This record gives sequence, C-alpha cells and structure tokens, in this order.
Amino acid sequence: MAGRNGRTVRDLRRANRAAVLQRLYFDGPLSRFELGPATGLSSGSVSNVVADLIADGLVEEAGSVDSDGGRPRTLLRVAPLSGHMIGVDVGETRVRIELFDLTLTELARAERPLEQQRYEVEVIVDHIRSGIDEVLAAAGLAPERLLGVGIGVPGIVEHRPDRGAVVHGQTIGWDAVPLESLLRDGSPLPESVPYFTDNGAKTLGQAEMWFGAGRGASNALVVLFGSGVGACLVTPQAEHGRAVEWGHLTVRVRGRRCRCGALGCLEAYAGAESLLARWREEGGRVPEGTDEETALTGMLAAAYPADGAAADPVALSVLEETAEYLGAGLSDLINLFQPERILMGGWAGLQLGSRFLPAVRRHALSYALRHPAQKVTIELGRLGPDAVTVGAAILPLADFFDRGGRRPAPDPAVPAPAWHTALQERLPR
Repeated sequence: MAGRNGRTVRDLRRANRAAVLQRLYFDGPLSRFELGPATGLSSGSVSNVVADLIADGLVEEAGSVDSDGGRPRTLLRVAPLSGHMIGVDVGETRVRIELFDLTLTELARAERPLEQQRYEVEVIVDHIRSGIDEVLAAAGLAPERLLGVGIGVPGIVEHRPDRGAVVHGQTIGWDAVPLESLLRDGSPLPESVPYFTDNGAKTLGQAEMWFGAGRGASNALVVLFGSGVGACLVTPQAEHGRAVEWGHLTVRVRGRRCRCGALGCLEAYAGAESLLARWREEGGRVPEGTDEETALTGMLAAAYPADGAAADPVALSVLEETAEYLGAGLSDLINLFQPERILMGGWAGLQLGSRFLPAVRRHALSYALRHPAQKVTIELGRLGPDAVTVGAAILPLADFFDRGGRRPAPDPAVPAPAWHTALQERLPR
C-alpha cells in the first residue's frame, strides 16, 4: 500500500535498512542506542531493522561497551563476508581486477599488462573475463555470491536500456563500444550478477570521497593524472560524482595535437604520455620498448637525482612546464566550481607525488581568482594505485545499500545455493 508521498511499506523498510547499514558501515561498530540518533529512526524501528539484518547475516555483534548505570550495550557491525564485489580498472598500462569482501578488504587480485595491442576491445574483454575467473578461483568463491562487478574505464560512459553500458573512448579508439553486452556474451557470471561501468576518474573520486582524502568534503574535485588526465566533480547536487572531461579543455590555440585528435588540449601537455613525448623531443633518453611507468620513473630520477648528482636540465624543464599546465588547468576548475578540496591521484600523479605537487599548487593558485583560491586546498589522494578498483567495487556496493541489503534477483536458469534462497526468503517483500 502506498502512502501520500507514493512510498510503500516496502520502500520504507528498504530505506530504514539502508540507513542502518550505511551508518554501521561508515561509523561502526555502534550500539542500538547510538544508531537511533545516527539514523533518525525510533528505538523500536532500530530494534526491528537490526533484528532483520542479523537474521539475514548482514550484521553481527562486535563486543560490548559499558553504559551509564545500566547493562553493557552490545556493539554491532556489518558482517564482512556477507557480500563480495569485484572492481576492475581498465587503466593505461594494465587491467587490474580485485575481489573484495563487503568491507572492501582485498581477497584476491589479477593483473593483465597492456602492451602492443593496448585497447583492442576483444583483448580488454578477454582480460576482464579471465581476471574475474582468476580472482574467484583464488578465493574459492562461487560467482553467484557476488553483489556485482564494477568497472572503471577511460572515456564517456552512456547507459542504454537495450545494451547496458556503452563506452565512447575517443582517445583510445573506442567508438560506442557496448562493453557490458560484450562481457555478457560468454561471461563466467550468471545473469543475476550485474555489471556497473563508469568513467575511471569518477570511480577514483568515489573511492577518495568514501575512504580517502575527500571524506567530510561536500564540494570536491578528484583529478586522475595518468597517461591522460581526467577529473571527477562531487557536489551536494552530484554526491556520487560526475566525470568531467577536463583533459580536453583547450589550453593553447593551435597547440600540440592531442590523442583525441584536437589541437591544444590540456592532455597534450599534462598527461604522462605527452610529458614523456616532449622529453624525447628535447633529447631525453627513453629506451625503446620501455613502458610508461618505467619511463616516467627514469625521467623523475633524471630530474631529481637522489645521489646528489646534477639534475638533467631538460627533464626538469619539461616537468616544471607540465606543473604549470596542470596548475593552470586546475585554476579553471577552481574558477568554475569553487571546490573546497582538490585531490590528485592516478599512477602518474602518485609517482610525481609530493615533490611535484607544490609547483602545481603554486601555479593553480596564481592563475585562479583570488576569492575561490583562498578557500581551496590541493592535496594528493590517499588510496594509492588501487583507488580506481576500490571505487569501481563501490558501484555495486552503493547499489546494494540503496536496495537496503537486497541481493540482485537470481537467474532462474541457475539454481541458487541453499544459503542464498534462505536469505531471499527472509528479506522484506
């Protein structure tokens, strides 16, 4: 039965379960007494929801604490093994696949280097499929136990009802690639396990906002600095983040050719691929066949030698110019969106790290308008090279929370294990 606002009793139960699960997830362990003010639910509603979640195996006891003059209060937490997710990072140098439990503890991983064929669609699809098989086998986990598979990809992701996620990756030669349909064709997973695909910068931003340097910020930008550059904008209106094709802002009219085909994009000056290309053009020594990560390590060692030797002036000059381009690009974001925080991640951003960031920060603040510049902080992300896979795994986790801890509907063609059937029977209808 629907109420005046159109919400049914089932909707209310789902919302209450979601509220309790999320508070326990982010702030737990908590007692039932603490869950009341934390969720805004009455003590009776908290007791009912907690009883349901414990019966479903989603919440478990985690010790107790003394109360003022009364009995000790039992602490509750989300049960780590009550759900599993896979996160996939279709990166510039490798495809990384990781299996996580519900608390995002890594259980297994697989990596597939990208070399000559790089973004050949069938190669990427095969890497993802075989990586999923590998991590499930390593953990001894049945595919039906997954809440879903999240995938972070370069480019713009369009979600179509008839084809699922379609990827427009101009810089990697992907033109309306129906990635989800391709993965489903011959997938090792049952139909009941959903795929969630989004831009890699957005999944990076999701991870940093949930667990990293973005926690507590309501208006932030998370920058992915890899072979190219991208960004994720998080605002109160877009709390799950919105991918921004920041790397394709024009920073120089009739400038260098970008890999997207246009002239003068930020990515043509600030991405690691262009950074290394400019170093080679100026005489930098990059051995033939060296991958980008190794080449950037060599360039950094030349520009900032650890043994007290003289710095390579060409490497240092290119890096300083790159810092200015990045800073100028960040100033555009500061002026447009007035964020309270900007976080820099991605494999190249992490390699360049704290040695490079002060110059980027200095240029960003000098190019930006004074008022928004005074309010922003610019820092490195905290989650390291796995941030995109963590953020990708958050996609099915967030969906799980939104459904109040309900699992995806089972595929009628695949018999569900007994534990799964029992769990579904106890969930509210």
